[in-house]
Amino acid sequence: MLAALAASAESWNKGSLKGHLAIYDPSVTVMTKNGPRPGIEPIERSFGETYFTNGAPKQALRTEQTEIRMLSRDSALMTGRFILSGGNLPEQSGWFSLVWIRTSAGWKVVHDHTS
Repeated sequence: MLAALAASAESWNKGSLKGHLAIYDPSVTVMTKNGPRPGIEPIERSFGETYFTNGAPKQALRTEQTEIRMLSRDSALMTGRFILSGGNLPEQSGWFSLVWIRTSAGWKVVHDHTS
């Protein structure tokens, strides 16, 4: 899970939004201020419009203070802090909770609550 999260951030920083979203299971739900947003496509559209310009991220992404609590053999809760910095923009940061499940394709996120 930690390696997948690191690869996700690396993909973001290289401008690969699809690579960043590869940690998500197709059934993922992301909590937003307007309520749950199901599926990867709405997440991709929102992130692309908000955090990317011409296929490149406006700011670099990193995570820290990441912890994993196993909920069962096939599920886990990951918490941590994200930081978006650079791009001559004010730094943005917040906290996230990711619910991971073990799938045939490896560990995938089925729920993301980021604030």
